[in-house]
Amino acid sequence: MEFQVNRRHLLSMGGALTVSVLLPGVKAQAFVPKEGASLRPPQDPRRLASYISVNADGTVTAWFGKPDMGQGTDVGVAQMVAEELDIRVERVKVDFSDTTTSLNQGGASSSVGVSQGGRALANAAAEARLVLLEMASKHLSAPVAELTIHDGVISVKTNPARNVSYGELIGGRWFENEVEWNGIKGNALDLKSIRGKRKDPSEYKVYGSSPPRRDVPVIVLATEDYVVDIKLPGMLHGRTILPPVAGAVPVNIDRDSVKHIPGVQIVHQNGFLGIVAPREWDAVKAARDLKVTWSEVKAPFFDHKDLYKHIRNAPVIKTGGLNSNADQAKMDAAFKSAVRIIEATYEYPFQSHACMGPGCAVVDYQPNGVSRVWTGSQKPHYATEGVAAVLGVKPEQMRGTWVRGPGSYGRGDAGDAANAAAILAKAVGKPVRYQAQRHEAHGWDTKGPASIHMVRAGLDKDGKVIAWSFNSKGFDRLNVASNESKPRDNLFSQLAGVKPQPSLVYGSPQESYRFPAKSLTWELIPPLLESGSPLRTSHLRDPLGPDIHFASESFIDEVAFAVGMDPVDFRLQNLGNERDRDLIKTVAEKAGWERHTTARKQRRGDVAIGHGVAYAVRAGTRVAIFAEVEVNLKTGKVWGKRFVVSHDCGIVINPDLLKLTIEGNIVQGLSRALMEETTFDKNNVTSTDWESYPILDMTERPQSVDIVLISRKNLAPTGAGEGSMRPVTAAVGNAIFDATGIRLRQAPFTPERLRASGLA
Repeated sequence: MEFQVNRRHLLSMGGALTVSVLLPGVKAQAFVPKEGASLRPPQDPRRLASYISVNADGTVTAWFGKPDMGQGTDVGVAQMVAEELDIRVERVKVDFSDTTTSLNQGGASSSVGVSQGGRALANAAAEARLVLLEMASKHLSAPVAELTIHDGVISVKTNPARNVSYGELIGGRWFENEVEWNGIKGNALDLKSIRGKRKDPSEYKVYGSSPPRRDVPVIVLATEDYVVDIKLPGMLHGRTILPPVAGAVPVNIDRDSVKHIPGVQIVHQNGFLGIVAPREWDAVKAARDLKVTWSEVKAPFFDHKDLYKHIRNAPVIKTGGLNSNADQAKMDAAFKSAVRIIEATYEYPFQSHACMGPGCAVVDYQPNGVSRVWTGSQKPHYATEGVAAVLGVKPEQMRGTWVRGPGSYGRGDAGDAANAAAILAKAVGKPVRYQAQRHEAHGWDTKGPASIHMVRAGLDKDGKVIAWSFNSKGFDRLNVASNESKPRDNLFSQLAGVKPQPSLVYGSPQESYRFPAKSLTWELIPPLLESGSPLRTSHLRDPLGPDIHFASESFIDEVAFAVGMDPVDFRLQNLGNERDRDLIKTVAEKAGWERHTTARKQRRGDVAIGHGVAYAVRAGTRVAIFAEVEVNLKTGKVWGKRFVVSHDCGIVINPDLLKLTIEGNIVQGLSRALMEETTFDKNNVTSTDWESYPILDMTERPQSVDIVLISRKNLAPTGAGEGSMRPVTAAVGNAIFDATGIRLRQAPFTPERLRASGLA
């Protein structure tokens, strides 16, 4: 498919014919766009029209500042808006494709699409409902208290024949009402207060239902372009050439080596080296054939096998966590009085985003007009800001359009692609489509940070835990920011000479275990290469969650067995939150948990069978997971056969979407637990394709994933995009121990590691 655009088309995009009728007795608080003006909503968080509009046919559009990355979030948001507006879900359209039609609500981020993004639109819908009732009150000459709404039609309770629809009241015109904004841009953007009261949970009609997803027919029937399909008149194709030794820069470029390729232009800025050409294959050939002499630099890395030794010995540049000096004194005293001390160290690797397709973006630089970017970034508003900064244009002179890409759960390479396209487009003065190749996507995308986790427990004479110490040591969680709004956080601007500014943050386990003395601390170490690194770290789905809770929940099992207790019973005895205990009870009952106090090592021929459990909290969402695994005793290969999940994220908006999201978490979490590990040598990343960085395929998927949703109707939703990712690795590791008696303290749980651990 092709997306053909010219300037006349750009200026007319978003325009539409609007026919409005002003009803007798209604003083419309609405703005009618002038002829030829765009019908996009005003970009002002203090205007109700920036969130909600009613179309001429009476349908509703919710202007949503977050894209959907394959989880059907837009349907959940449509349900929230429909609930507050008393209109059928299918009559609510959620528009999230363009920075000119929505406010910056932070993009797809932190599992808050529904819990925060949807909340803002639900608040706006409640306000719009009151405004429409007030308009209808004037039109129908009846007090608001005597009016009722059904599917967008307001009628008098005592005389339903006296009615007026949303479309008749304001369809095709903007609400002019002002709202009080909380002053925050991003995830937490919301209305500070509203006159329209949100519904009481007892009044809900739409929540808890499961309208079908809207993107599946689009994807299956290919009725919309992907970002790789975008094409503009006069567009050039771009590629980059990355150094064979990370940190090296070009010192000599043999331009004659590609002069036989028509239309090739070379863009060189410090360490950035790019190619553009009128035909894509010519750009690929030129990037491959260009002869470059690179500077000699000291190898920035070391052999991959020495990763955890390096982390142990590396200097600490920052510390943090949940511990004070007074707590440390209490901790020291508790450990000193302990009759027995149990300790273990767990290791977690760098992991790649490994999106199914490499990053791609198109940038059209118009220094005297409106510049544009088409991107698959999960944070298109921020990516657009980053492109504007590279192009040197004001944000209001920049428009970003989100187009479906190959997926993204975290800070993948989509933003870096937009960054490269912007550098190239500005240099050559023409629209540029940039697309990375597989070895670049795997090798140079941001990574989840590698880490070690040192855990100690002190026991008294009765086997009770009296001291608990959890300390993580690893690389910065945000060596580059999780959004692409600053050039310094993008690979190609760093290569061009922009200095990074790491955030220096980490995290601790989220759980409710109660021990008399408890500390949760962390230590950060310096990056291996300060700028332009293929091992720069940033958010990967559920940042730090699988890593930290692999250690925390594995050690819980270890301590339970050490004191002769069943792992489920031990958790129930020590958890301090009733919702968490409910989760554990629920998952154990649903899974048919069999109590045990040591590895059972059940066998069926050459296959060992094991069960494990783990739990975690993430931003208020609480998840417990049961895993059943089969371990091939000859090969060491692990199959995550069966999973049971109990899930508590407050009120459930759409059960089917929630279950699909949880299933996706389980599959991706299992892939990370069993297979995914970024490898490198002294010079560069070496896991650059699907052979060297394998992921779970369809033949290795679980046989079943059973899900129990605990819906708490009086609690706001707390998000589900990442919570069930968190305990997967620990649950699988605990199940492997039950099956084999082998405690794997290094992820992923590859056949080689199992065999090396004495599998028999």
